[in-house]
Amino acid sequence: MAKKVVIVGGVAGGASTAARLRRVSEAAEIIMLEKGEHISFANCGLPYHIGEVIENREELLVQTPEAMQARFNIDVRIKHQAVEIDRETKNIKIKNLENGELYTESYDKLVLSSGADPIRPPLPGLDIEEVYTLRNIRDMDLIKNYLDNNRVEHAVVVGGGFIGLEMLENLHHRGLDVSLVELSDQVMRTLDKEMVSMVHNHMRTKGVDLNLSDGIAAVEKENDKKFVVLESGKRIETDLVILSIGVKPKTELAEKAGLEIGVTGGIKVNQYLETSDADIYAIGDAIEVKDFVSKEPSRIPLAGPANKQGRIAANNIMGKKEKYKGTQGTSIAKIFDIVPASTGAAEKDLKAKDFSYQVVHITANNHAGYYPGSQPMMLKLIYQKDEGRILGAQIVGFAGVDKRIDVLSTAIRHEMNIFDLQELELAYSPPFGSAKDPVNMLGFAAGNIYNGLVEPAFWQELAELDPEESILLDIREEIELELGQIDNSLHIPLNSLRDNLDKLDKNKEYITYCAVGLRGYIAARILMQNGFDKVRNLSGGYKLYKAVLDDKNEVIEKEKEAELQSLLTPEDAEMIANLIIENIKNK
Repeated sequence: MAKKVVIVGGVAGGASTAARLRRVSEAAEIIMLEKGEHISFANCGLPYHIGEVIENREELLVQTPEAMQARFNIDVRIKHQAVEIDRETKNIKIKNLENGELYTESYDKLVLSSGADPIRPPLPGLDIEEVYTLRNIRDMDLIKNYLDNNRVEHAVVVGGGFIGLEMLENLHHRGLDVSLVELSDQVMRTLDKEMVSMVHNHMRTKGVDLNLSDGIAAVEKENDKKFVVLESGKRIETDLVILSIGVKPKTELAEKAGLEIGVTGGIKVNQYLETSDADIYAIGDAIEVKDFVSKEPSRIPLAGPANKQGRIAANNIMGKKEKYKGTQGTSIAKIFDIVPASTGAAEKDLKAKDFSYQVVHITANNHAGYYPGSQPMMLKLIYQKDEGRILGAQIVGFAGVDKRIDVLSTAIRHEMNIFDLQELELAYSPPFGSAKDPVNMLGFAAGNIYNGLVEPAFWQELAELDPEESILLDIREEIELELGQIDNSLHIPLNSLRDNLDKLDKNKEYITYCAVGLRGYIAARILMQNGFDKVRNLSGGYKLYKAVLDDKNEVIEKEKEAELQSLLTPEDAEMIANLIIENIKNK
């Protein structure tokens, strides 16, 4: 039996639903209602047109109403707003926004892809012309037209999420001085503190005025000048304000119809994306999803999941039963030259939920160190302590981050463990990777901890160490000390360690560290196999520790990536990898 399906909302979820419905059934009657002018556009690309990285505006229009109607035989109605659902009669009241006409349309199945609205707090001055949000094509046009037709030298971006950071970069690209205001103590909530520290430091080297742990209180206009006033009292003179505080799911239509709303504020759906009414589906930014790792209710507004949800909803409407198994929040961003990415659970969230987990950090090059142009990346793996199942991963680097986070995302989706990472056979050629890929190395390093070959220490523990009980053992070379040293460290270069064991007290704990953790592991193994019972290796090494310290002290200095990278030679990597394999075999 042919079905009549009405879809409320376009963009990612709604357009995907409509296209999939038609591919499955030529007989279905499909009506798409879109409040705005555009049914499908690349909302993730909006900041890049403002920054003139994407010059042609039309490239962001993924599908026009005319093309959608012609190709898929879908009744597309732009500037039409769904205003009320009568679940009992299965009718929906619609308003034509061009002429104000109200009319009713029946449905067999209804899909709500209503999306989310930018949060605009009720603070003084946020209604002035020069304060914008960015959510759709119209917003993009308003911001770009203002930049194109006015003398704009400074902008304030409020909010350090993905859109805020992308706007910041693109405004900087246009030659503006930029200040970022973030109420939290960090940008990018998906990253843990030590990983995001590298992002903060990089932003400062680009001249960004970074205001963390400080929220916006008001925008004031004095003659021709505008000021953003922060909760701390700081006043920032500016020409333009972009609010990117977050989004709120659009649930009014669902609430009015009596549909159940979840504990996170999104429309509640089951595993088939059905709402509390089996004839009404909901997808995209408006819904509450199940977190794939924690299995708890969550809201994760991302384009990728929205597209997949649209396809699954369409399949279920047409009788091809399919479950949506949850969202793990895989994400990546480009912030000037640095690339942060994450997937699955963050350590801070697992800690708050009393999960039993373990963490490992490594630094590895994006491709073979002996091939020109290799660049370092810091990788963090979070896994279940007793089973080794991978729970989350984070990477901050300059190149090659995307393919590693995708491999780790796949590993989480298929509930792989740290030993599975060791066995992955990944593409290798010197310009693209290493014979032992960074993903493999994560598995080796985590396996060493799991098998008891080494115990990790972490940056946040160092401030609490009792110097009478624990010794920080710096095993780097003399020249490396010019980059800095952790306070109260004992310096013995790795190659001299065996000759100095008799000078060390076996009753004390030793925490070994090098630049990135590789040589620290070797030092720990030497100590452990020579009668030292209390030995740990600093996860991530001095590089990670110093990133956190510089962020805390708001240090602005020329990045030393080239210097630190030189510490990770191909010979080091090969030696460590062989040692890891040998130790695993011996175990």
